[in-house]
Amino acid sequence: MKALLLAFALLTAAPGFAQQVAVIKFPDLQKRLARPTDTTYVVNFWATWCAPCVKELPHFEQLRAANTGRKVKVLLVSMDYASQLDKKVKPFVKQRGLKSEVVLLNESDPNSFIDKVDAKWSGALPFTLIVNNKTKRRLTFEKELSQAELTAALQKVQQ
Repeated sequence: MKALLLAFALLTAAPGFAQQVAVIKFPDLQKRLARPTDTTYVVNFWATWCAPCVKELPHFEQLRAANTGRKVKVLLVSMDYASQLDKKVKPFVKQRGLKSEVVLLNESDPNSFIDKVDAKWSGALPFTLIVNNKTKRRLTFEKELSQAELTAALQKVQQ
């Protein structure tokens, strides 16, 4: 009986565990993306207030799920203000059930880092970077991606 109650408590408590959202600065993101690894990073810059961003988020979740166990890492970089972390970002991530890693980029001047991500990025959202440092392959997209476009881009970088 105790085991049954413990199992029930654990099962009902599990939904209460919210996805963590780390707040980071650009140098931390830059170091992470520069690692000499054969992992392919799929990095999506998005915001809770950006309709095309919100529309494409399920595609990144599907990509993450389809590549479980492979050297593919999906990183969702929120461009919301850090002051919105508890009011908007964390509830949004929980409500949408996002399983990919989510970080909030806490930078006050986007112009200080946008060119360092990609010289062609105007700063518009959504923006996606797919990079593999070992193969030196890299693709960027300054638009909403369909599931087919995202999957094809990942395959192209991994070739």
